[in-house]
Amino acid sequence: MTEPSSTPTGSSSVLAALVSALRGGSIEVLDLTAPLSSSTPILQLPEEFGQTVPFQLEEISRYDAKGPAWYWNNFRSGEHTGTHFDAPNHWVTGRDLGDVSSVPVQQLVAPAVVLDFTEEAAKDPDFLVEVEHIRAWEGRHGPLPEGGWLLLRTGWGSRAGEQEAFLNADERGPHTPGLSADCARWVAEESPVIGLGVDTVGTDAGQAFTFEPQFPCHSYLMGSGKYGLTQLQRLAELPPTGAVLIAGPLPIVSGSGSPARVLALVERTP
Repeated sequence: MTEPSSTPTGSSSVLAALVSALRGGSIEVLDLTAPLSSSTPILQLPEEFGQTVPFQLEEISRYDAKGPAWYWNNFRSGEHTGTHFDAPNHWVTGRDLGDVSSVPVQQLVAPAVVLDFTEEAAKDPDFLVEVEHIRAWEGRHGPLPEGGWLLLRTGWGSRAGEQEAFLNADERGPHTPGLSADCARWVAEESPVIGLGVDTVGTDAGQAFTFEPQFPCHSYLMGSGKYGLTQLQRLAELPPTGAVLIAGPLPIVSGSGSPARVLALVERTP
């Protein structure tokens, strides 16, 4: 039987260099995850539909008679609460394309690019990204990454702790930025990315229920076997290109998604 080599050669030397860069600070780890608590904003659907529940902790014991040396909790949460991962079967168009437990682990570590539309969203909360906006970005920064993530920065993450401000709803429904229907189709069917990440409550714009088709990001992305990440934080700290995203949803069997810890690796100049 051949013993594994302890010499850092080949791929292992790459890992050793990564560990060294992490320890030395030339690669920074950023947590893009919103804290998960009972005050985490949640989606609100029309009354006739089923609703998700707010995140809830139920204490089992806390160094007391129920458990003198340990503290632990049960928790209750919707799959699509807080910073979370959308699997293809979340939408009817992707119902046969895989649950969150079947996402290939290789796709949970992938390059990411950030498109910044904070100024546009500040002027118009219903701002929609079009294919032309992405093409213009590619003209400045290069093509979208093959097998990577397209992250949409709108500044909405600053509202994450306030349910009403985050949903930004009135009598006409919620008003949050996102992709147009044409752009959602293009990202899903023509772009090389594996998914879309946003700093809003969901991957679709607030008024997407009025689009054709309704909720096109969900419809097209899930139907194409792609993924969504929502309620991301700290996107302002990522460069337009060059970051690597690590998305860690729970592998819930038959689950349509999961709260996720999302990290970004970013190179920093010493």
